[in-house]
Amino acid sequence: MSNLKVDKKEGYTIVQMNRGKVNAINREMVRELQQTFESLAEDDSVLGVILTGQPHYFSAGLDLIELYQYNKEEISEFFSAFGSLYLQLVQFKKPFISAITGHSPAGGTVLAVTSDNRYMAAGDNYVIGLNEVAVNIQISQNLTEIYAYWMGYGLASRYILEGKLLNGHEAESSGLVDAIVPLEVVLETAEKKMKHYLKADQQILVNTKAKLRKHLWDQLDLNAENSLKEASQLWWKPEIRAKMEAYVKSFSSKKK
Repeated sequence: MSNLKVDKKEGYTIVQMNRGKVNAINREMVRELQQTFESLAEDDSVLGVILTGQPHYFSAGLDLIELYQYNKEEISEFFSAFGSLYLQLVQFKKPFISAITGHSPAGGTVLAVTSDNRYMAAGDNYVIGLNEVAVNIQISQNLTEIYAYWMGYGLASRYILEGKLLNGHEAESSGLVDAIVPLEVVLETAEKKMKHYLKADQQILVNTKAKLRKHLWDQLDLNAENSLKEASQLWWKPEIRAKMEAYVKSFSSKKK
């Protein structure tokens, strides 16, 4: 796989996103994550999974530069695949931890919030949050539900409408992340938690996770076709396309 590194440990597996400097999410990365987590779910020797990134970036979110070039069929397929990946991860039955190695806005947050625990690197500039409103991307009902699952409906509502990106301390105090730790021990902290989980009877642990998530799972729209169709249609709204074009040009010029 070109976008992921998979490291199998004793009882658990570390999946590291490895697409360029910032781990921007495109359709190829989505496909690889789907295939990898499907395989890990079926592998009885894997009792838990840790998802991580590279130093300073867990994932910068969707690769808007690439996505801007997609035609209508391609963008529709992408939103459908990304929505399916979210549902796959949020319903992952085994212990699942995110070791957030830096920035994790928007799409990066979508991946992280599906996990059972999130440990985030300490850093004044690192941010996390669902800022879809701020970047003109339609958020799904499924994402609003999981944000509320972790931080409560009131705070989730305010932050989503603001398109707010949270620093580490805000994320920790709101319940979005479990703890802020130095970058060099983020993965180590996640592994320590995973090893704690592995001491438990695994059937009891899986059953208990299912009971804890039952209310969330009951709220999920498992088809989500209307929501995804809405996101795809709004993507082509002329004023949104104009803003997106300006963003892409600005970001592209910075890379030169």
